[in-house]
Amino acid sequence: MEPIRILGTGSYLPPTVLTNYDLEKSGLDTTHDWIVQRTGVSERRIAGEGVTTSDLGFEASLRALEMAGMHVDDIDLIIVATITPDTCCPSAANWLQAKLDAPRAVTFDVTAACSGFIFALNVAQQYLKNKTFKNVLVVASEVMSRTLNWKDRTTCILWGDGAGAALLTLGTEGHELLSTHLHTDGANGRDLLLPGGGSKTTPISHESVDQGLHYLNMIEANLSFRVAVRGFMDGIKEAAEYNHVDIADIHWFIPHQANIRMFQHIAKTLKIPFQKFYLTLQKYGNISSASCAISLDEAVRDGSIQADNLICMPVFGGGLTWGSALIRW
Repeated sequence: MEPIRILGTGSYLPPTVLTNYDLEKSGLDTTHDWIVQRTGVSERRIAGEGVTTSDLGFEASLRALEMAGMHVDDIDLIIVATITPDTCCPSAANWLQAKLDAPRAVTFDVTAACSGFIFALNVAQQYLKNKTFKNVLVVASEVMSRTLNWKDRTTCILWGDGAGAALLTLGTEGHELLSTHLHTDGANGRDLLLPGGGSKTTPISHESVDQGLHYLNMIEANLSFRVAVRGFMDGIKEAAEYNHVDIADIHWFIPHQANIRMFQHIAKTLKIPFQKFYLTLQKYGNISSASCAISLDEAVRDGSIQADNLICMPVFGGGLTWGSALIRW
């Protein structure tokens, strides 16, 4: 079978920067040092008023198309990973299709929280394997800032907005997607929860708003930390074992950008040099599904990733969801 290739990547961050010092000045009970010590985040990007998930995805898509040397008419399938779509219906992918003017592409969303980019890569992988589609645009885009209670320092300090994209195809040219690996645990999905907006709480009411049901909630943060660490490590091990490579031979680990303490612990436990973790959380925060896609694009564009490098992308998110991908650049 022909290998699956990544032809181009792209990313986009909205220009507005919200620093830890800005949060201090807002009256939030926190400090810059407190946030950095516990999360590694110094600042994050915030989408402007009226800017949607598909708007951010549009900009990232254009950059991926440019790198790939492809035209929008070449795209057969558009998959958007997001938990913050422009509307519940139509999907963010449909809105993106219209903005790209790609009417012949089939479009739909994938919802897997912070693991969404890897889940979307896996879906693209299956369609390419069975040759249903030839060229697939995978986009992960989030406007997390609109899911937050800005008075809750346990959540609002973590998140930001942005989008990343990748163009995939079958063939001999490009960078090989070696494998993707997916897992879910619905029984423990309440640990990271956005309860409002679904059939359980619609129609939206004064009561649901007053109860904070439309804000992102983190339940039992310490437990979530331990479970996430285990998920990240399992994803790394699975990708290495499946492809018969040693973890030591992987050049870069580009994870979902969750928390710097997680990656320090993972590096120590798996005996991985910490400098092999490519991190952007310090300047962008956690952008849910988009964070590892954005980080991959930045690592490509700044020259960190070189030809023939092995890249592992472990992820963990609400749902619960976790997994990984391995790429030979």
